[in-house]
Amino acid sequence: MNSTTRKILITGGAGFIGSNFVHYILESYEDVKLFVIDKLTYAGNLKNLDRWKDDSRLDFLRVDIADKNAVNTSCENLDFNEVAHFAAESHVDRSITGPEEFVRTNVMGTFYMLELARKKYEQGSLTRFLHVSTDEVFGSLGEDGAFSETTSYAPNSPYSASKAGSDHLVRSYFHTYGMPVVTTNCSNNYGPFHFPEKLIPLMILNCLQGKALPVYGKGDNIRDWLYVKDHCSAIDLAMLKGVSGETYNIGTRNEMNNLQIVELICTLMDKYHPAGAPHKKLIQFVKDRPGHDFRYAIDPSKIENQLGWKPKYSFETAIQETVEWYIKNGDWWKEILSGEYKSYYEMQYKN
Repeated sequence: MNSTTRKILITGGAGFIGSNFVHYILESYEDVKLFVIDKLTYAGNLKNLDRWKDDSRLDFLRVDIADKNAVNTSCENLDFNEVAHFAAESHVDRSITGPEEFVRTNVMGTFYMLELARKKYEQGSLTRFLHVSTDEVFGSLGEDGAFSETTSYAPNSPYSASKAGSDHLVRSYFHTYGMPVVTTNCSNNYGPFHFPEKLIPLMILNCLQGKALPVYGKGDNIRDWLYVKDHCSAIDLAMLKGVSGETYNIGTRNEMNNLQIVELICTLMDKYHPAGAPHKKLIQFVKDRPGHDFRYAIDPSKIENQLGWKPKYSFETAIQETVEWYIKNGDWWKEILSGEYKSYYEMQYKN
C-alpha cells in the first residue's frame, strides 16, 4: 500500500448492502484495502464474499460492533482512514417482537464505532465516517410529497427509532468534535444477496418453491425502490465528495405499492420459471403489521445536483436481474433457508 491507497473499514460487510458495497469497491478500484467486520448474525453470510476470499485487498474479522471490548481489541490497530458503517439490525417485523437487539446494535454499536473513528480522527488519519441510514426515520407520508434532507424525524417502529437515534449520534460527532461524518438515508433496496425475509427476495423464493405469497393488508403500502448496485455507487460518491456534516437522501423516484411489486415478480417468474405459472394464484392477503407506514418516497435532488449522482439501472432491468440472480444461485439461497451456511463460517472463522 502507498499513501494514495484507500483504506476502508466496512461494518456489516457480510450483509446484504455491505457485501454489495465490498463487490462494488473491489471491482471499481485496484489500489484499495478493505477491513470488513461483521458479527455474522442470521443475516450475515461469508458466502456473500466468497469471490474475494483469496484477494489480499480484503481482510475479514468477526466482530460484534455492540461489544465495546471486541471493537477496541480487534479494530483499534487497523490501518484505515475511511469508515463505511452498514452494520445494523434492519427488519421491522423483528424489531416489533425483539426491540432490545435493535437498540443495542443500532445505537450502542454506532456509538462504539464513532468512538473508534474519533481516535483515528484525533490522530489525524480519519478522512470520512459514512453512516448508512434509512428513509424510515422520517415516518410515513400521505398520498403526496417526498422526504427531503430537512424532513423532520418521526420514526414509527423500534427499528426506525433506533436508526433515528444513530443518525443523531453521528450528527453530534460532527458538531461536537468536528469529525468528517456524512449520513445517507436510502429508500428500499433490492438485489443480489438479499436475505429472504424482505419482500422481494421472499416473493421470488416462495414462487420458486410454490409457497404462498403473503401480502400485508391490501398490498397498498407504497415504497420507493432502489437497486442495491445504484445505492453502492451513491455511497461511494458521498464518501469521496460529500460535505462533512451533511446528509444525502438516496432514491430513484420509483414508487410502487407492495401488490404491484408482487404481481410484477409473478409475471417475471411466469417467464423464467414457467413450471409454477401462473404464480399470481399464490398471492394471499394477511393481517397488516402494527405501525405499518403507508408510504415512503425520497427526493434525491440534493445528491443529484450537488454530487452529480445518477442511477445506472432502470427498475425494469434491475428487477429482472434480481429475479434471474436468485434463479441462478439456488445453492446460495437453499443454504440460507436450511441454515447450513452458518456451519461454513463457523469452520472458516472461529475468532
